[in-house]
Amino acid sequence: MKVLILNAGSSSQKSCLYEIPDDALLTEAPQPLWEGKVNWTQDRSVAEIEVKTAGGETLNESIYGDSRQAHVTYMLYTLSRGATKVIGQLSEIDVVGHRVVHGGQNYRHSVIITEEVKQAIAKLSNLAPAHNPAALEGIEAIEKSLGDVPQVAVFDTGFHATLPDAAAIYPGPYEWVEQGIRRYGFHGISHQYCSARAAQILGRDLASLRIITCHLGNGCSLAAIKNGRSIDTTMGFTPLDGLMMGSRSGSIDPGIIVHLMRQSDYSAERLDYVLNKASGLRGISGVSSDLPQVIEAITQGNYRAQLAWDMYVHRLRSGIGSMLASLGGLDVLVFTAGIGEKSAGIRQAACEAFGFLGLKLDPEKNQNKPVDIDVATADSTVRVLVIHTQEDWAIAQQCWHLLKR
Repeated sequence: MKVLILNAGSSSQKSCLYEIPDDALLTEAPQPLWEGKVNWTQDRSVAEIEVKTAGGETLNESIYGDSRQAHVTYMLYTLSRGATKVIGQLSEIDVVGHRVVHGGQNYRHSVIITEEVKQAIAKLSNLAPAHNPAALEGIEAIEKSLGDVPQVAVFDTGFHATLPDAAAIYPGPYEWVEQGIRRYGFHGISHQYCSARAAQILGRDLASLRIITCHLGNGCSLAAIKNGRSIDTTMGFTPLDGLMMGSRSGSIDPGIIVHLMRQSDYSAERLDYVLNKASGLRGISGVSSDLPQVIEAITQGNYRAQLAWDMYVHRLRSGIGSMLASLGGLDVLVFTAGIGEKSAGIRQAACEAFGFLGLKLDPEKNQNKPVDIDVATADSTVRVLVIHTQEDWAIAQQCWHLLKR
């Protein structure tokens, strides 16, 4: 089965093609036959197309003007044309899987995309304005290029559909519940993949483990996973809630928003920009939303950069502590995504706070660019894993299972 994956972001569209044998065990992720990416400039006037194949062929082009959908269509053509050709024609693709950030309350599992599903994704765009419209553009580009090939929506919110009401419902008026205002959680595809991969690496039954997964990238979230199910998470009604992030504030006192609207005449648009684009590491450090640049500024004695680091670590530790309470203990702590996988310093700083649990990090393993391994000492009571998250492969697995059924 040839499975094409589209993973839409606010300023990029990533894609890859897997070939999965009919008798596949679907354990470790295979190398994609082909990988493509479109990066758009801020004003969207230029698209940078990057393509590479398993055979080592590459393509880098800049395209001016035209539509985002046309750029995605052009990227897809490189699957069957030119130096990056890996299939004879696009009709060889059996199914296309899409990461869709928000599925609301109705879409708790992966589904075949129909006109009804597309309308639901569009309707939920007000809750994920940077991502759901981009996913729709990808779906429509596939319809244009591949006709009636089956398409599957895999929802980032789906894994967190198992949250108990006590964790999911906000303590406002009950009318909010009836309006669909609740904690949905995000990064679910990553949290689900990493928890299953952790059990696989340790040779343990997933249902027997209490796991906290730390997805730390430009966006950050934690999930408490018990018996393979998400029972608590830090992101909420939107991806703005929870941990301090690259440019997002994470949780703040809602009274601050009321104060700013009354005293400083903030509009909804300005608040949205400040909380999503001008806060977090970027807002506090004044340097960047990118952690390595913040660390570089710290080495030069930048006080605000050091403050940003300290705040980030404090809120990460606090978040892990709250997940501990939900789980009633901890067997495995997982770090994943850009910061989680690459920053030995963040892992060390987070783990230092939990020595009272008997958690012991192996400094040498932690510093040695670990991938999919346990970096705790042999006598640690908690296993600490660094896992390379593979959202695209997780989506491909769900497509395979859905079509096989």
